[in-house]
Amino acid sequence: MPQPRFAEAITVTGRVLGGLFYYAPQSDNVAPLIHAFRDGSWAQEWPESVPFNSNLIEAFQAESDEPLSEAFQRLFVGPYALPAPPWGSVWLDRENVLFGDSTLALRQWMRENGIAFEAQQNEPEDHFGTLMMLAAWLKENEREEEWQQLLAWHLLPWSGRFLEEFVANAGHPFYQALGELTQQTLAFWQTELLSPVAEKKLYR
Repeated sequence: MPQPRFAEAITVTGRVLGGLFYYAPQSDNVAPLIHAFRDGSWAQEWPESVPFNSNLIEAFQAESDEPLSEAFQRLFVGPYALPAPPWGSVWLDRENVLFGDSTLALRQWMRENGIAFEAQQNEPEDHFGTLMMLAAWLKENEREEEWQQLLAWHLLPWSGRFLEEFVANAGHPFYQALGELTQQTLAFWQTELLSPVAEKKLYR
């Protein structure tokens, strides 16, 4: 049985990191988080059980000529090709498409487990940020079996490659640091995983 402090750590880190990947930095949902990472105060609030490299504190504060909002647009919205698309099916589908078979499998799994997805627009359920926040919600609500399944079947099979490409191509110190912190955090999450991560062929 997972210890309460680990469950709380996963809930906090999933909500924070997922939100930063999903919401634009100027949005009310993450503006306070952006401020905390910019001034370094996040490090004191970060769960003690989740390790991170101390050099990330300065990395989040590094200056850039590109405004954070423009970096978010470039990395997550477009209009040009995204360097590391945040949707699972882009990595798992042979044609690199949105709403691929892996998305449909995730949708079916959510339906079978009574998990509702409220899309802001007509968007896939397998956005990396969405899945991180969903993992946090499952842990917070003590749905351990579903949390294990989400990670082993629907998130970890592709997230390592995604984050590797994201860090390498972020082109902005804040988002590069975000990618590195997320890599380190998911490594911690995986220590709580009881089942092996599904092996799935990646197409990017």
